[in-house]
Amino acid sequence: MKNIYSITYKELLIYFSSPMAYIIAGVFFSLTGVFFVSSIEGAFAEASARVLFSNSTYFLMPLIPPLLTMRLLAEEQKLGTLELLLTSPIRDYEIVIAKFLASFIILLAMTLFTLFYMFLLFIYNANPDIGPMISTYLGFILYAMVALSIGLLASSLTTNQIVAASVGFGIIFLFTILHRINEVIEGPIATIIEHLSLLEHFESFSRGVIDTKDVAYFIVMTCTFIFLTVRSLESRRWR
Repeated sequence: MKNIYSITYKELLIYFSSPMAYIIAGVFFSLTGVFFVSSIEGAFAEASARVLFSNSTYFLMPLIPPLLTMRLLAEEQKLGTLELLLTSPIRDYEIVIAKFLASFIILLAMTLFTLFYMFLLFIYNANPDIGPMISTYLGFILYAMVALSIGLLASSLTTNQIVAASVGFGIIFLFTILHRINEVIEGPIATIIEHLSLLEHFESFSRGVIDTKDVAYFIVMTCTFIFLTVRSLESRRWR
């Protein structure tokens, strides 16, 4: 735990000392602000929260997590500092988990700042239903966990940050649009692929329903990509 805490703390300091993190946050808040303004045309506050985060998952999740994670392992490999980490008394999974936690804390903080929009809804709407809002936030956070784990895996595969961001964007976007596979092909294979879609499992959260199967899906997907990232680091020992 001490190693994980130390690496996480170091990564957070790098985030806050880097202008890139503030640029990413600015893009996030600008676009969520646009989505919020466009969502308040609806009659119900709960619908506003649903539209805000549905747009965010579709347009922001393929973009923001890869930008947050692109340097975490790619830069370490480029500078040669990853070899120092791998030869130190720190386990590979500790490195991966710590870097994942650092990016997750940053994205979680940005997400929680959007509570300001919900506060405005409480001011200008009479007694909105808080249940769907909470479930939507939970679904969005779980969605972000998967997206960050994918971005981290992409960062472990290359020394180029731009390539890492591009690969992460491509994978996340693919998992985002898989629910549309039934428009192209049909049959049981299409159904199985459709159920791998991130948006497919987010929909129930946005409707105010917290299904344990959807929660399990996001957790399993996150653990799977973190495991693959660990294996990617381990493979460097044999290169």
